[in-house]
Amino acid sequence: VQLQASGGGLVQAGGSLRLSCTASRGSFSKYAVAWFRQAPGKEREFLSTISSRDDTTYYEDSVKGRFTTSRDSAKNTVYLQMNRLRPEDTAVYYCAASWLWTVEAKNYDYWGQGTQVTVSS
Repeated sequence: VQLQASGGGLVQAGGSLRLSCTASRGSFSKYAVAWFRQAPGKEREFLSTISSRDDTTYYEDSVKGRFTTSRDSAKNTVYLQMNRLRPEDTAVYYCAASWLWTVEAKNYDYWGQGTQVTVSS
């Protein structure tokens, strides 16, 4: 499966963005899909994941209550709705797919190319 992340951009603090991760060459529904981000000079950080079995979601504490991940199987797309954005949310955001429902990046076999999110203060 190939993943394409999109929807990034420049937004003011307090604003919202919705990222999309669309799969091609395969069905997305078989995979858990996670979102990660990486800011300059920092390690890649787990944000959220949605299970393949029943779309159960799990979030990292710093984004819980602000970010929501969802799946539209008909469109082969997973979304990350980001609200109340902060300057510290500035990073390149990646989606990834795995047979496992896990928070560890090493367990994700398929990665999108990343989309830049910049939050101005």
